[in-house]
Amino acid sequence: MDCSICPVCENLISIHEIERHVNNHLEDDEVMKDMRLAQQIALAPPSPPQIDRSCCFDWDCDSEFGGFPESSMSRDKETNSSNEEQTDIDLQIGCIISVQIKEIFYKIEAGLINMLKNCLEKENSTSLLSGYVDHFQSIRSEDVGWGCGWRNIQMVTSHLLMERPEAREVLFGGTGFVPDIGSLQRWLEVAWRRGFDIVGSNSFKGKIYGSNKWIGTTECAAILCSFGLRAKIVDFDRKGRDKDVGRVCGPMDRFVVRNEIDLKEGLAKFGDGSTQNIKGNQALIDWVWNYFSKNESKESLRRRVVATNKMPLYFQHQGHSRTIIGIQVKNEKNGLKKYNLLVLDPAHNTEALERSLRENFGWQKLFKRGLHTLRKPQYQLCYVDPGIAQAAEIELLKNFTNVLVEC
Repeated sequence: MDCSICPVCENLISIHEIERHVNNHLEDDEVMKDMRLAQQIALAPPSPPQIDRSCCFDWDCDSEFGGFPESSMSRDKETNSSNEEQTDIDLQIGCIISVQIKEIFYKIEAGLINMLKNCLEKENSTSLLSGYVDHFQSIRSEDVGWGCGWRNIQMVTSHLLMERPEAREVLFGGTGFVPDIGSLQRWLEVAWRRGFDIVGSNSFKGKIYGSNKWIGTTECAAILCSFGLRAKIVDFDRKGRDKDVGRVCGPMDRFVVRNEIDLKEGLAKFGDGSTQNIKGNQALIDWVWNYFSKNESKESLRRRVVATNKMPLYFQHQGHSRTIIGIQVKNEKNGLKKYNLLVLDPAHNTEALERSLRENFGWQKLFKRGLHTLRKPQYQLCYVDPGIAQAAEIELLKNFTNVLVEC
């Protein structure tokens, strides 16, 4: 039987059980302090011994092991406590890096975006596409019914890792791969512990690893911001509602699921595909078009397919989330424009997506979502501005602000 040495207790554990075994150690906060030596051994080269600080934030070993003059101890008590907390967080980060698992998924070797581009070229329309992205499907035995949020995080980070070198250096400790859901849950707990989205953290009581709880846009933003990425949230909500409703305040379900009376009202007035609903959600379509077309020349927008450098959008609504990878517009004979969002749905089978694109048959039903399909009263998007935040800006990212677009 293949075995591996546990970095905590140094016992030989079956390779199939090593992740669960190590995570059991991590669950006990009291054990965290005892893991320092083991973590240094796991991350340091054989000689000379060093601590891998590539993923740490202000690691300060002297604050723990160094002495302080007696006269300064009272003054520095709060500082020492803060340093100890930071050291524990650094150790937790190091442990996640050493045990996180790369997500195993069906990879489309020809490139999903390239295959979609070839199909769109055959249509008499203009389509704007994001850059590289992998599709991550929900798996029946693992996350069907609750894992769509995590799968969409995997999709958007697959783009960031491939297309943005600065993001690749910081995401998931610089490992360069998309982690599995369990590892993403650990990263979210670290983000909460560091102060990102305190309201959301309180809603989950700071714990989510190993659970099948639904997450949404704010959790996606918390993970990305904790790595210094400038994640932004955009709310689309119909007019006449309390402005506080659109404020980012924790798990997405708390934002989109209203009380029974309010929900029935929303479905009655805006959930039936009525003209009013279509007109209102045009604001969402317009925003997505402007997002993908920004900085594109008029000449390029005359082509049938425009490959942009924009990242895909995390797309949330009541009960489900998907990933927007582009938008299509077609000029109708009546002079109007018909728009379709181009989306990836975690509920779809990746091999089926590939087959439909390869055969150029049936892919439209899998990828296209017209204006008439936007029947929810509220939507949220998450995207990431270029660059990496530093120091004071990272502190600002801890308190999410959003753009409210009234429909």
